[in-house]
Amino acid sequence: MAVDVGRFGIWRHASGLGPELAVQVERLGYGTIWIGGSPPGDLRLAEDLLEATGRLALATGIINIWQVPAAEAAESYKRVAGAYPDRFLLGIGIGHPEASGERYRRPYETVVDYLDELDAHGVPVEGRVLAALGPRMLRLAAERTAGAHPYLTTPQHTREAREILGEGPLLAPEQKVVLSTDPGYARAIARPVVENPYLHLVNYRRNLLRLGFTEADLDSASDAVIDALVAHGDAATVAARIVEHIDAGADHVCAQILTETDADPLPALRELAGALGLT
Repeated sequence: MAVDVGRFGIWRHASGLGPELAVQVERLGYGTIWIGGSPPGDLRLAEDLLEATGRLALATGIINIWQVPAAEAAESYKRVAGAYPDRFLLGIGIGHPEASGERYRRPYETVVDYLDELDAHGVPVEGRVLAALGPRMLRLAAERTAGAHPYLTTPQHTREAREILGEGPLLAPEQKVVLSTDPGYARAIARPVVENPYLHLVNYRRNLLRLGFTEADLDSASDAVIDALVAHGDAATVAARIVEHIDAGADHVCAQILTETDADPLPALRELAGALGLT
């Protein structure tokens, strides 16, 4: 693929991103920032972050196809990718029925139609990735995009996803992280983020049930679920969990740093970069 995303990156909600943070992330050695939270289709934030940095790649994680028409996404993609060649990936996804309401129907066919429109508007296969959890969507990611960007998963899912994707397509899972050696504190930070809304969304629940968790685990946001989905401990322990994804077949892992509200993520990003050997 044309965009070099590096081995490790970060995932952060669009509301918590800006040029100054992007510069620091690049200096720490991370390869990519994934813009989370269904960013708007104008992609102005991606453009601003690319302008502020010199080599960092940017990706959307993800553009919601119910919210952004394919023609708008394609026009924005071509503007950004044209200005910053080989530094931008258009991540797209179907979202969730709980958020999309009555519009959410025929999800697989809707994604196929969207990809067809991106083709028609000149967005290259190597310039886009697909949010994918289940086997059918993972196979579509391999066939019609540069690869898959799974969210809220485990190294076990990464291993199974690689088997479905085969060799070649990008596999770039997100991994939530709390840097704390106090398990109780780490779970207190992680549980609200995981439980609301993710454990109430049918797509994520279905995927976690496939991975062996029970309805009771999900309904209670059990310690087993939290510990599986959120890496916590010192920087070396967290880095080891991230590397588990690489060992399981991931090409790239983007860490989502979870902290107390409004806390600066840079200290944790700096520690983790050191443990990953980036700085």
